[in-house]
Amino acid sequence: MPNIQQLIAEMTLEEKASLCSGLNLWYTKPVERLGIPSIMVTDGPHGLRKQVEVNDMGGLSESYPATCFPTASALAATWDRELVQQVGIALGEECRQERVLVLLGPGANIKRSPLCGRNFEYFSEDPFLSGEIAKSHILGVQSQGVGTSLKHFATNNQEYRRMTVDAVIDTRALHEIYLAGFEIAVRETQPWTIMGAYNRLNGTYCCENPLLLNEILRKRWGFHGLVMTDWGAMNARVAALESGLELEMPGPADANDARIVEAVRSGELDIAVLDQAVERILEMVFKAQPVFAEDDRFDQDAHHALARRVAAEGSVLLKNAGEILPLEKTARIALLGSFAKQPRYQGAGSSLINPLRLDNLHDEMVKIAGSENIAYAPGYPGQGLIFDANLLNEAVQLAQTADIVVVHIGLPDSFEVEGMDRGHLKLPESHNRLVEAVCAIHDKVVVVLSNGSPVEMPWVDQVEAILEGYLGGQAGGGGLADVLYGLVNPSGKLAETFPLRLEDHPSHAYFPGGPKTVEYRESLFVGYRFFETVDKPVLFPFGHGLSYTTFAYEDLRLSHSTLTDQETLTVRLTVRNTGARAGKEVVQVYINPESPTAFRPKMELKGFEKVALQPGEAREVNITLGRRAFAHFSTALNDWQVEPGNYRILVGSSSREIHLEGTVQLTATQTPAPIPERDRVPAYVNFPSDARIARADFEALLGRPTPNNTISEREPATINTPLADLQHSFVARQLKKVVQKEIEAMSEDNPDSPNTLMITAMMLDAPLRTILMFGGDKLNQTMMDGLILMINRRFIKGLIKLVQGQKQLKS
Repeated sequence: MPNIQQLIAEMTLEEKASLCSGLNLWYTKPVERLGIPSIMVTDGPHGLRKQVEVNDMGGLSESYPATCFPTASALAATWDRELVQQVGIALGEECRQERVLVLLGPGANIKRSPLCGRNFEYFSEDPFLSGEIAKSHILGVQSQGVGTSLKHFATNNQEYRRMTVDAVIDTRALHEIYLAGFEIAVRETQPWTIMGAYNRLNGTYCCENPLLLNEILRKRWGFHGLVMTDWGAMNARVAALESGLELEMPGPADANDARIVEAVRSGELDIAVLDQAVERILEMVFKAQPVFAEDDRFDQDAHHALARRVAAEGSVLLKNAGEILPLEKTARIALLGSFAKQPRYQGAGSSLINPLRLDNLHDEMVKIAGSENIAYAPGYPGQGLIFDANLLNEAVQLAQTADIVVVHIGLPDSFEVEGMDRGHLKLPESHNRLVEAVCAIHDKVVVVLSNGSPVEMPWVDQVEAILEGYLGGQAGGGGLADVLYGLVNPSGKLAETFPLRLEDHPSHAYFPGGPKTVEYRESLFVGYRFFETVDKPVLFPFGHGLSYTTFAYEDLRLSHSTLTDQETLTVRLTVRNTGARAGKEVVQVYINPESPTAFRPKMELKGFEKVALQPGEAREVNITLGRRAFAHFSTALNDWQVEPGNYRILVGSSSREIHLEGTVQLTATQTPAPIPERDRVPAYVNFPSDARIARADFEALLGRPTPNNTISEREPATINTPLADLQHSFVARQLKKVVQKEIEAMSEDNPDSPNTLMITAMMLDAPLRTILMFGGDKLNQTMMDGLILMINRRFIKGLIKLVQGQKQLKS
């Protein structure tokens, strides 16, 4: 590696500033006279999306073929650290071949609501599980000399108004739920980069949030790498630098580079801050250089086989009444549902992969059982957005001739799209009607699901078996077939709760909020933490997943009965395979504080281990719980605190299937700090079963009033005002028409594609500054300043600015 300090000393102020933004959509800027190269970063996280057209600002162009692995929701459902690390290694190998030096992933945001349109790209509703899976992903990729970008830091838990919304979160929920997974990944892997989120956090944009980036990420967690923006997330360039964010993407960002130069010359920005940012950028650039020295080629067949294995192990057997599964190869199967031949295998948006190949369930079942045993009917047209009575009747007639009916349904592409949240948990009408019609004439119905997040299942009691396949990637069809026929024993477990209905979910009343803020009134009670605390019925609980064999949990032994808050506890038990098939079980360890003063959920996952067992085999499992497993974040100390008392240790196969239980007493090595009132608000100590929290109670938890959440036409437009909020203005309406025409031009080959929906939704919800990112050679900062003046009815000054900006473009 070159002498970075010497390079910095030789750079001009303008060169330093220029390095702080990208060259274009995917490349960093070079400084050729000093031998500083440009490196490529590009999208992941479940495959490599290297665009053919580098300057396609909409991201709608074709990308080079790559292995499409199962999405994050399926990866997390494996609960398998080693397997996820193998996926990371494979992704790193593909990056090396394509000379991509940083893969933009993984995403470790918490699944606060099942409606988040990007949940397929996130791991879990639980921070410990999310952090452990993210850690394995990062370790795998970075073992290949390729960097990762852990995203979206932080509290980016929805798509609606994601570029401007202010996430209003109490201190404990922030640290215990929304940052804890990031903390695990950062402390234990040191990702090369962190990607700052679009949204505000408690009033300040994440990309210029000193508490988030400097105090927590760098000082508390010890992060040494680089922080970059999400694409178009920059608000105030100088404030972002001072807060610890180095790289603005995409580029070029000439106006912001000039702001940095001006700020240094005026004394507003300390040159030492800029030099530190440049040092971190150069460290990343030169750390990546060894990859260029090798002529790498990855094994496509091996990666496809790995993708198939992950798809199988990430599938979750939700129900198997009468042990209808696995299927016999000689059984006559009616395979219904268009998804069986036209698979839904990934989500839409910046993670969209052009797969090297694509399996489907129909063809893979035929390979296993023979075409004479598989009869197919689509049941619904395409992805099922419309109902077709003729296709339904044809499917029902076919079902009558079969021994067993397998119905493949799920969510269409347009239901799960980056930039848009779902409005409900329902499957398409055509999918539900197909299942119900078949159940009316057949008593052996198996449902296979392809979806990125939970759905309601009104027919759950009518079917014999349900296999949740999530979005299984390019080999998902083969993975599902392997599980259906028992070539692979299912071992996936849910990384999220499936509620009976949307209204049962703790975030329901407060998601997605808007127009200005979203209030996280449920605080710590996210997902199973809520459902278990109030004992509310669910469709399928967190951690649930069946097997074709059975397991017994035996002989729980705790290393201590009394423990100081500085010691670790080892949880030992024996797991035995009591069935006739080899299988894998995920042992889950939860803690339950018996009488806490500070409010706590009833259960919190603190450890897990996946074990493979032959029939009759038993194995000892050891899981260690450190101090943090028992701690809560104290608002008085601004640090983690262990409250003395008894803690139940719960060991089970899901949050609702606890097989072994013990108790440990924790004592304090120092006089414990008093629990402040904010940590024991009565409404949270006795959390309501309907999750409705009064504003006064939430404000007591926050320790401050909630911010204003209304918009007014009287408010002057700024660079951060969303276009959607300005439709009272004639100028803004004309700007909207121009934006829509540009989107239509970019997507003329496929105007109804999910990615077109994403760009359209994003641009209307986005602040005006984001439109600049798509302006290309038609719009610059001066022109935008003019448009804002005109929207604010300062027409003459605005027109002058517009003319000045147009002259700048021509010069």
